[in-house]
Amino acid sequence: MSVRNSTSAENSKETLPPCSVDTHEKSTLNSAGALNLIMGPHRPQRVLGRAIVAYHCRDNKTVLKDLGQSGSAKIKLPKTYDGLPLAVFLNTAGGITGGDELTYQAHIGKHCHAVISTQAAERIYRSQHGVGTVTNDLTVDSHGSCAWLPQETILFEKSKLRRRFSVNLGAGSDLIAVESVVLGRKAMGETIKTISFHDSWRIHRDGHLIFADDTRLSGDISELMAGQATAGGAQAFATLIATGPASEGKLGQMRTLIADIEGDAGASLIGDVLVARLVAPNGDILRRNLITILTQLRGRELPRVWHC
Repeated sequence: MSVRNSTSAENSKETLPPCSVDTHEKSTLNSAGALNLIMGPHRPQRVLGRAIVAYHCRDNKTVLKDLGQSGSAKIKLPKTYDGLPLAVFLNTAGGITGGDELTYQAHIGKHCHAVISTQAAERIYRSQHGVGTVTNDLTVDSHGSCAWLPQETILFEKSKLRRRFSVNLGAGSDLIAVESVVLGRKAMGETIKTISFHDSWRIHRDGHLIFADDTRLSGDISELMAGQATAGGAQAFATLIATGPASEGKLGQMRTLIADIEGDAGASLIGDVLVARLVAPNGDILRRNLITILTQLRGRELPRVWHC
């Protein structure tokens, strides 16, 4: 096993180039007799983080092979008791705004089984300059399995996020993956009107594309989400997919599960990929729905971070 924690200048948030502030002195004095100072344009410090975790099999057990982290992207490996290793991604910057770049990578080896989650909801804040980007890359080798279970992403007013989820699956491998989005915090009285959000999924098996999905939200979001053909006024939504031998024949179970939730949902089978879409009035309801569905679908409790 190798463990890498880079603090080099190009990766560490603390050693990124400092804010550049141009200050120009005027030759005139103000009414108080003090010299006028004009603060010119400045570039805020941005987050740059990358984390990678890899597992392989040893003596028929899934064990850690590689761990690397730099900048604000970190990984925790809490002790588990169900035989499935858990890697928890976290962003120590406390959120994402324009210009931030985060990359997370996970590699599940042949015949290995693991769970990937996040420590808490990821918050996307108002962007003053540029777009925040998150790149998630997952590889599951032949006859392996992975449950990709990050907690929700919260989009705040005037936030800008571009997120990519890229998956490469080997023959006979299983995947359950979910991504959920909450438009502000309803309990705090937050109303979201303007955001820019692009979420892209690409899942390949043995080099062949089996699932592609893009979600784009921009402009007047409150009006867009109010439509009956979109979300019917819902403030939270999620996409859940399952594919692989362990997911075969679960369409009926999924439709039974979503029939009892608060909110609205639908499920379909695209090739060998089971896809479910959920919308809910707020993030709390969506979270409860996902906990119920994922627990029943997997036959296991969700990671403890989901219940903290």
